[in-house]
Amino acid sequence: MADKKDKKEEGGAEGEDKAAPKSKKKLIIMAAAALLVLGGGAGGGWFFFLKKPHVEEAPVVAKVIPPVFLDLPDLLVNLTSPAGDNRARYLKAKVVLEITDQKISDEIKPVMPRVMDAFQTFLREMRPSDLEGSAGLYRLRDELTRRVNLAVAPNKINAVLFKEIIVQ
Repeated sequence: MADKKDKKEEGGAEGEDKAAPKSKKKLIIMAAAALLVLGGGAGGGWFFFLKKPHVEEAPVVAKVIPPVFLDLPDLLVNLTSPAGDNRARYLKAKVVLEITDQKISDEIKPVMPRVMDAFQTFLREMRPSDLEGSAGLYRLRDELTRRVNLAVAPNKINAVLFKEIIVQ
């Protein structure tokens, strides 16, 4: 019987030896997981709770300068007629230039004949179909803005605005 107990004890000791490495692995994995959780919690606490005090800064108030509007003389041009159409078509427009500063407005006034020439030459090549719909007017506005900026360079305007536009 003693032999059986010795074998059980030996077997039990062997079983313990085999179980011991598994428990060490589990212990190491649990310790690493605990360190990871504690490290993450400490890092999160450091970022969220130990922030520097927020200093209230006075908001910077930018001085808003209202735009200046410069009226141009009324434009009346005849449009290019489609082939086979003998009827004359006309475009009448009241245009305003939106400028950022009165100083720039005073610098543009001496070159106003150049601006009017750019408008006249461009508008005379337009067809009535080019002005149909809001998309046509937006294209016209963009092109006139580009041409005015070329004529008044190095100054710049913000936009060309239509007060009135009639196509007959």
